[in-house]
Amino acid sequence: MIKIAVYGKGGIGKSTTVSNVAAVFASQGLRVMQIGCDPKADSTVLLRHGEKVETVLDLVRTRKENFTLEEMVKEGFAGVCCVEAGGPSPGLGCAGRGIIAALEILEKKGAYEKYRPDVVIYDVLGDVVCGGFSMPMRRGYADKVFVITSGENMAIHAAANIAMAVQNFKNRGYAGLGGLILNRRDVPREEEKVSELADDFQTAVIGTLSHSSQVALAEEQQKTLMECYPESEMAEEYRALAVQMYCICGGVLENENDAVRDKYMNGQTQEDV
Repeated sequence: MIKIAVYGKGGIGKSTTVSNVAAVFASQGLRVMQIGCDPKADSTVLLRHGEKVETVLDLVRTRKENFTLEEMVKEGFAGVCCVEAGGPSPGLGCAGRGIIAALEILEKKGAYEKYRPDVVIYDVLGDVVCGGFSMPMRRGYADKVFVITSGENMAIHAAANIAMAVQNFKNRGYAGLGGLILNRRDVPREEEKVSELADDFQTAVIGTLSHSSQVALAEEQQKTLMECYPESEMAEEYRALAVQMYCICGGVLENENDAVRDKYMNGQTQEDV
């Protein structure tokens, strides 16, 4: 089982990217579980055609632990298993601690054993990397952490904080930094700034996503771009990104591009990435 954590500041396009990557994995015949670790609980909404999943914390609040896995894990596009950790009632409790509780309940109820995912993707809010929000990069939950950013200053700042957190955990045997993902906003010096950030943390920009109107058009239909426009150029960008991420985590997709595979298997190690 490959375990991926994707972090980024709110509004950077993290959940959209994660959902499209999950759709790519599922289209390759992989069993995929996407776990939203954001109090907004909307990580999987595009995979569910706008229908939200009842969050783990909401189930706990109303039912204690008297609920089934089927009530917690719902099927989305291409068979992706969708889970939302959720958060506390506004003004009450800590959202980070909610993520800890949700992940522990998933394990306790045997979600990974029942659904046997080939890939688990944690979609994590990265504005504050402390407590529960750092949980997916700790305790063996994730193999690699990927950070989504644009060239906007606030996104760069958040990405730097996330990368620093990964570095701080490095000596404890936690997840390593898999690389940065540039989600373009077409701001000045965008590629240059994100490349400089990657250099600062001895990592690489492992994927670049265009600022495409088709992504917004798909979202208006409450679907992923991979479902709405599977033959588009943007879909190819998501496929290329999914291949990179899977390869960096040690997997091999059946239709993996030889050039991509060679880049990471010959001469450029996981630590280089």
